[in-house]
Amino acid sequence: MSLVASLHRRFAQTSRRQALAAAVAQLLPAGARTLDLGCGDGTLAELVLQARPDVRIVGVDPLARSCRLPFARCDGARLPFRAGAFDAVLLLDVVHHAASPRGLLGEAGRVARSVVVIKDHLADRLGARPLLGFMDWVGNARFGVSLPHHYWRKREWHAAFDTLGWTVTTWNERLGLYQPALRPVFEHGLHFVATLRPAPSNA
Repeated sequence: MSLVASLHRRFAQTSRRQALAAAVAQLLPAGARTLDLGCGDGTLAELVLQARPDVRIVGVDPLARSCRLPFARCDGARLPFRAGAFDAVLLLDVVHHAASPRGLLGEAGRVARSVVVIKDHLADRLGARPLLGFMDWVGNARFGVSLPHHYWRKREWHAAFDTLGWTVTTWNERLGLYQPALRPVFEHGLHFVATLRPAPSNA
């Protein structure tokens, strides 16, 4: 592990995961059967389950890793589930890694019955793209995760949701992902968590 990766793990990774899991846990419907799309090793989902033992989470990911969840390997281009198979779908820092972000969103909406929860990035801030690219590299390159750097501005996210016929039901950019001293650089204006209601035809 590189020095930069070691520093990231020590000063950012744990607090970030805990804050994100807390934000996501409160957005899931009661008893929701949930798909974690791009689940990685399942650590984040495990934290969500600790806060929400009433929900069930299964994972899919294109990479074969040791995973803490019931897991299937899948690239997300076409999910091996029927329409409306899950009450909720999680896309946690995943969309910007996809070869086709809109295609991935469409598949998430197809299999989600009631809600899609998205955590991702915003590229509106000055210098956002190179900074997000660096953060992505630190957190993911050593695992072989694809890094196409599909970072969207807020208007691009909303345009994609409008095209899909989705309704934004919550939008939060104040997540407290990092320690206070790091937030002005690594957090402010760069992250959001949103809940979306898929179009009826996708439910």
